[in-house]
Amino acid sequence: MKLRECLSYENIVIQCHDNPDADAIASGFGLYTYLKGQGKKVRLIYGGKYMIQKSNLVLMVSELQVPIEYVEKLEKPDLLITVDCQYGEGNVTRFDAKEVAVIDHHQVSGNLPDKNEVRSNLGACATVVRELLRAEGVDINQDKKLATALYYGLMTDTNNFTEIAHPLDKDLRDDAVFERSVITRFKNANLSLEELEIAGMALIGYYYNETHRYALVEARPCDPNILGIISDLMLEVDAVDCCMVYSVLPFGIKLSVRSCMKEVQASELVKFIAEGIGSGGGHLEKAGGFIQKELMDKKGILTDRSGSGEIKEFFKERMDRYFDGTKIIYADKYEIDLTGMQEYRKKKIPVGYVKATDVLKPGITVCVRTLEGDLDIQVKEDVYIMIGIKGEIYPIIKEKFERSYQILEEEYCFEGEYEPTIKDVEESRSISLVPYAKACVPTGESYIYANRLEHRIKVFTEWDTEKYMLGGEGDYLAVRKDDLHDIYIIEQNIFHKTYEKQL
Repeated sequence: MKLRECLSYENIVIQCHDNPDADAIASGFGLYTYLKGQGKKVRLIYGGKYMIQKSNLVLMVSELQVPIEYVEKLEKPDLLITVDCQYGEGNVTRFDAKEVAVIDHHQVSGNLPDKNEVRSNLGACATVVRELLRAEGVDINQDKKLATALYYGLMTDTNNFTEIAHPLDKDLRDDAVFERSVITRFKNANLSLEELEIAGMALIGYYYNETHRYALVEARPCDPNILGIISDLMLEVDAVDCCMVYSVLPFGIKLSVRSCMKEVQASELVKFIAEGIGSGGGHLEKAGGFIQKELMDKKGILTDRSGSGEIKEFFKERMDRYFDGTKIIYADKYEIDLTGMQEYRKKKIPVGYVKATDVLKPGITVCVRTLEGDLDIQVKEDVYIMIGIKGEIYPIIKEKFERSYQILEEEYCFEGEYEPTIKDVEESRSISLVPYAKACVPTGESYIYANRLEHRIKVFTEWDTEKYMLGGEGDYLAVRKDDLHDIYIIEQNIFHKTYEKQL
């Protein structure tokens, strides 16, 4: 769906879900700003039993001058756009309209109208709206109140950015030029006395595993941000290296995860906990997730209050399985056993490469953002950045590059979903690698030993000793034949496309 498709309608209503949160308000505000700027007659509304009461949301509407209205009745508009929700769902009052459109980031729950933009892989509807605006040539930073609203919407819907996984969410977080003092005021209006009591009671009832140094905490139903506050406090304890705080809600279980050890990435841990029953995401130290009630029910795990003890036992079992079932390799010190490993040669499939100093000055460390995650790379004269067939990124020194690849005269063509981007913190800018990339092809003289994994494994590579590569069942553990400390993980689909077995 393109926003320009809405311009053929004169009377347009944008509707948030009942009891709208910051993400719904911000997303609606973004659409309102665009349509109003195009000369359309437009309203931003919400229904339900209650008007906005939460102090941070009242402050948000006032400070950012969001023209949102509470309505109980609505004259049929030419076009009704539901935002951060889907028309006909139980959490949005049903109003009649001549035509309906849906803009959302949740899982599709029913039939969608022809006009829809549902991006379930994104952490907030604010990101969906930002991308729709960008497609129309609108820079959100030209309107600081709008940029602030979208930033705050993303922040609150991803539990203070701890649940971010998709690079487009990260881009909004990093690119938005927002009013810092206003965001600070919103944050300081976020905790009520009742929520303070919830946090205190939750911390009293913690469970602690001495062997693996993790804590589990259950909190009464509350705003997801409160779970983040509780988990931050829990991680302050000297005996706790990681923790998970959860709250049982009528429709599922909300999770907040923290870690202060490099061997456990919070985003990876929460995905393991929610595997098969929900979703999760975030970054190294902070993450969050949600477990769906219907999927828990299928597993035979109770999700009502009477089943909280069984839920705790379920989480304890998953946490223990996470720690007990994972092997860790530190490549720079590891003496790999080649027994049972097969020899493979890299296929002659064109890929991309960028000489790091063609983009940035040497000596700095930059974050390269890809669909698979962020990777820190130090810019040096002899460092090349390889771009794989799916947009995966890995660094390689000049000597290995020249020995393993042949430069092609043809232009490089990127075919992935998200262009790998360098985040230059010093200059506060984002740089796509694709315009700098050139084509190359393996010489056929690049050999590895590899074997298929039957269990989870984490590898701290030679080039990054702080962040691990994760391999699961079916992926491959690989080591270069000419450097037995160059150990890494190759995802199974990529492995079969890029390597061939030697007889």
